[in-house]
Amino acid sequence: MELEAAKLIAGAIALIPVAGVGVGLGILFASYNTAVGRNPSAQPILEKKFFLTFALTEALAIFSLLISLIIIFVL
Repeated sequence: MELEAAKLIAGAIALIPVAGVGVGLGILFASYNTAVGRNPSAQPILEKKFFLTFALTEALAIFSLLISLIIIFVL
């Protein structure tokens, strides 16, 4: 197998966690909507935790993309 083909395959494999991040964000949004729907007075407290969790979850996708780009273009 050629080196370039191996790099592209490794870069694609490094992007697999993005699917998990998508599922996780879907669960996160659904849980937030359910919680606010059940108890609207708790929205300010939940909103802070929601945005922190959203940022941390999205950071995993960004790190995965970064690793994929490093594999493809640097190595």
